[in-house]
Amino acid sequence: MTAPTAAAPDRATTRFWAQDLAERVLDGSDIDRAGALRMLAAPDSDLPHLLRAAFRIRERYHGRRVKLCLLRNARSGLCEEDCHYCSQSAVSEAEIERYRLDSVEMLLDGARRAAAAGARRFCMVTSGRSPSALDVERFAAAARRIRCEYSNLELCVSAGLMSVDDARALKAAGIGWVNHNLNTSARFHSEICTTHTYLDRVRTVQNIRRAGLSICCGGIIGMGETDEDVVDLAFALRALRVDSLPANFLHPIPGTPLDHRHELTPGRCLKTLCLFRFTNPAVEIRVAGGRELNLGWFQPLALFAANSIFVEGYLTTPGQAADEARRMIETMGFVVEAEDSGAELVP
Repeated sequence: MTAPTAAAPDRATTRFWAQDLAERVLDGSDIDRAGALRMLAAPDSDLPHLLRAAFRIRERYHGRRVKLCLLRNARSGLCEEDCHYCSQSAVSEAEIERYRLDSVEMLLDGARRAAAAGARRFCMVTSGRSPSALDVERFAAAARRIRCEYSNLELCVSAGLMSVDDARALKAAGIGWVNHNLNTSARFHSEICTTHTYLDRVRTVQNIRRAGLSICCGGIIGMGETDEDVVDLAFALRALRVDSLPANFLHPIPGTPLDHRHELTPGRCLKTLCLFRFTNPAVEIRVAGGRELNLGWFQPLALFAANSIFVEGYLTTPGQAADEARRMIETMGFVVEAEDSGAELVP
């Protein structure tokens, strides 16, 4: 089908343009670059129209369900990479906890905490360039233990650059997802990291796919990138056919190279979420790191585009408590996705 094109502003209001674009996306067309750039450049006064249009797409594929996810920082700091946004990187002077890889029992405790919070997915995350053989073995052992107690809890691992063999070992143990973000565009990547390349990240995503695992892959907004970079990222994620898309918004941590970046507004965050929904209509979109800081009182509006959120904090920064997140979701007329979720849960 032909790609929907951005109508000239003097030929249609944003309201009709956004609804028409949503209709064409729902009919199977792809939003084009002009439309994507127009969405990001729209004034904040147009946000109600963009969110309403994004919700039409979100509702088609995910109803009013919201998936809760919880992560555990399974190894903190001690990383040789120079990712400028990260408090755990070799170039960071942030005051954080630093510890080696969690034991199997500690990872099992993390899964229990996730289940108690009502999370559908538990993510085990490590700092470092790539997982060692010991890392893979420990995650596999933990997954087998977790599966014995929580057979329906989705398990995800994020452990850096990964080979096909390592990904296959995780899959064999019962892990269903591997997270590895592109973070930004190919053009901008060298501005935020020099110890590995954008192509290294793409290859890891491809290795995850070859191993038969589901792909959790997104980016970080607010690092100094342009609208063109954000659109490049959204289109790259579409081309990679990611299954889950975490949208992070920079939380500038003191002691990191990007601690001076404070350029995001709630409007910018919400327009980016709308763009991700239009470019990746069926994908599970998760509002991730920096949600609380950058969206503030506008957090509930993110649910009109996204269908998943993290609760109980991130790697080295705090986050919204699970009970508070549930109240937010229910107040907005959405429902928390249950273990046996299905279409019948949609009001």
